Amino acid sequence: MKKYLSVFKISFQQEFAYRVNFIMWRIRNVLQLFLVFFLWDTVFSGQDKVIFGYDKARILTYVFGLLIIRAFVLSARAVDVAGEVANGDLSNYLIKPVSYFKYWLTRDLSSKALNLIFAAFETAVLFIILKPPFFIQTNIISLTGFFVSTALAMFIYFTILFISSAIPFWIPEVAWGAQFLTTAIFIEFLSGAVFPLDILPQVFQNILNLTPFPYMIFFPLEVYLGKIAGLDLLKGVVISFIWAIILWIGMNSLWKKGLKVYQSQGR
Repeated sequence: MKKYLSVFKISFQQEFAYRVNFIMWRIRNVLQLFLVFFLWDTVFSGQDKVIFGYDKARILTYVFGLLIIRAFVLSARAVDVAGEVANGDLSNYLIKPVSYFKYWLTRDLSSKALNLIFAAFETAVLFIILKPPFFIQTNIISLTGFFVSTALAMFIYFTILFISSAIPFWIPEVAWGAQFLTTAIFIEFLSGAVFPLDILPQVFQNILNLTPFPYMIFFPLEVYLGKIAGLDLLKGVVISFIWAIILWIGMNSLWKKGLKVYQSQGR
């Protein structure tokens, strides 16, 4: 436990060593929030207007919630794993008495902690500047469901990153491409990180609900907004938990096969 605590502290400090990358990541999130905020603020120009089951307070809360939930879920150092597999740096960890998965999970948690601090500050500043109507959830069941579903979302994202990072075991040249396809295409658009998924036609929603993507961003935010409650909340948490198990098993299986063919010439 002490060695992973040391990893957490060192990783937290290393975040400041790459200030430009960190600042660009934060600026990207804020600019994306501005874009989405003014889009929905224009659509909901009337205070009493209800569209897609959202009033102005809920849709703008969803937008601001994206800044926080992205800090919880989508900020991760494990995006570097694919590069380590491709260039052979993985060998440096295989000879050490640490679990590679736990090592990167610890680094992810340090990154999330730092991003969450900045996200909370940014949200407070933007809230003061933009003064949007805001929905405050007070139901203890909904709040509990939100935190549980967010924790599961973090784990789901972690396993998906490691699954995509295993591709370079067989095709080292696609390390960056695999990560980009996973994080920038599938997860950004299919998780609800750009827009609420329930504005899509029902047939697309039904298909998406069979995948793990909606349970990473959309589902936790909908729980917070009170749009998913009761049996639907329980069902969603169970599905998230099942996906977490499936992805964990798949990740371990894929990595065991990948390590059998792993090569690190010159290392």
